[in-house]
Amino acid sequence: MQPTDPLRVAIIIGSTRAQRFGPTVATWFHGHARAHGGLDLDLIDLADVGLSDVLDETDAATDSLAPRLAGADAFVIVSPEYNRGYPAPLKTAIDSYVDEWKAKPIAFVSYGGVSGGLRAVEQLRQVFGELHAITIRNTVSFHSCWNRFDDAGRPLDAAGAEAAATALLHQLTWWARALHDARATRPYAH
Repeated sequence: MQPTDPLRVAIIIGSTRAQRFGPTVATWFHGHARAHGGLDLDLIDLADVGLSDVLDETDAATDSLAPRLAGADAFVIVSPEYNRGYPAPLKTAIDSYVDEWKAKPIAFVSYGGVSGGLRAVEQLRQVFGELHAITIRNTVSFHSCWNRFDDAGRPLDAAGAEAAATALLHQLTWWARALHDARATRPYAH
């Protein structure tokens, strides 16, 4: 990969509930990331993937998602906080793969009630650390998210949300390039 080649970033919507707010947040972030430039974006909605809840089974959904994850240079997880944690379908998606996450950076865009999903993010940091992934310090977080977006799906505090997303993307792209180059030079030892 040349320094001017676009980085491949998978944006993963972690909730699959019928009344979820994740697509609103993810669509906004996807648009901001597209405007940021230099990124080849892959929006992955776990509600559309259909992973099995049985981790020992290999199925068509698991097989079809694997190359999308393996081909990513970096990830952005869009996750709500449910009962002080992250959604079960996201855990299934994480645990269904191993090598696809290794030595790659992961950023978080969270949403929820009073904590804005940050308690879920802290748990996800521990899980991804175990999988040898690097989590980005900066996050984008929306507390009381249902009151933070207009009817068109744009944050009411556009300047604040965009500044947070830009800082996150700067860190994510730095790590993505550094780790991509390192993996290309020497395979990751685990």
